Amino acid sequence: MTEKKQLKIGGIIDGVGFNYMGWRHPDMPANASENIDYYVQKAKRLEEGKFEMIFLADVSHIGPRMIPHYLSMFEGVSILSALSMVTHSIGLTATIATSYADPFTVARQMASLDKISNGRAGWNAVTSNPGGLANYSRTHLSKADLYPMQNEFLEVVKGLWDSYEEDAFIRDKKSGVFHDPQKMHALNYRGNYFSVDGPLNISPSRQGRPVIFQAGTSSDLMNIASKHADGIFTGFEELEDAKAFSKELKRRVRLEGRSPDDFLIMPGHNPIVGRTEKEAEEKFQELQSLMPIYQIPKPNFFGSAEKVADQVQCWYEAGAMDVLLIRQEHPSGFDDFIELVVPILQDKGIFHKEYESNTLRDNLGLPYPTNRYSIRNHDDLN
Repeated sequence: MTEKKQLKIGGIIDGVGFNYMGWRHPDMPANASENIDYYVQKAKRLEEGKFEMIFLADVSHIGPRMIPHYLSMFEGVSILSALSMVTHSIGLTATIATSYADPFTVARQMASLDKISNGRAGWNAVTSNPGGLANYSRTHLSKADLYPMQNEFLEVVKGLWDSYEEDAFIRDKKSGVFHDPQKMHALNYRGNYFSVDGPLNISPSRQGRPVIFQAGTSSDLMNIASKHADGIFTGFEELEDAKAFSKELKRRVRLEGRSPDDFLIMPGHNPIVGRTEKEAEEKFQELQSLMPIYQIPKPNFFGSAEKVADQVQCWYEAGAMDVLLIRQEHPSGFDDFIELVVPILQDKGIFHKEYESNTLRDNLGLPYPTNRYSIRNHDDLN
């Protein structure tokens, strides 16, 4: 049995917050969700805390009753491209739905972000809701289409990312040879939803290709994730539910001929931390007082730094999570966790003190993906 990997941590930057009242706090810029300076500040802070990645959620359909963050927010790949210029090690994960995007465009966008960031890109591939489908001229699709379509979408994108073998580009000025055409491969994909010739016009990055995540808990999603994804974002509140889900999903990963150690379970939590239990309670009540008409539940990871660190350790050692994705309810949420909880987790030996690498894949402890054509050509020689 391999030694258990250290806990990984990511930060979900939600601009003004994943609630209705955070934008009213005096320490929160009211326009934080579309404020580049705010995102730069948070990205740098998460990197100072040695977080493995920034994770951006997204929506494709809004209405007046949505949380303020979703009403005015940046598009993920655009803002992460900007953040790649002010960070050096932290991963950059964008959410793009397979229900309405185009696989060639997504493959190109994410591969470009991966090259721009020197191998730090991740893609959270989700499905959509009826409102999102309506915004992208996809109302002819039914709920039954979403997962079969997602499976094809992922097959296409992964195939396009293998368009060039790792050493396809020679770029030798003296000989005049730019690339080896024998190592460029068309995809020629024909499915029920997509027809894509390929190849993609960008070469592999330092990490081979972007890391793929998915989000959700349904059985159909678990089947697709166990085949295509490197990790899954979940929202379980109860430890026992999270443990059971993790066990079942990793069983399915094993059935796909993959190592469960190379698949990441990533629950999202919104800790509220204080130096004492009283200080945490004061921060919680402060939020509640900003807009009494809306109430937020007290989070799972709540209380003094020592208590929250113990709670994190419990979930990690129980096998309920490999990556902790935290989002901040209170404007000081990231700072509190980094200053108060991270040092305790480091002292416990659960969380690292320095980055192991400058690529997302390496920092998450995931294997390098070998190009399918490189494998085929290698086999032909033997």
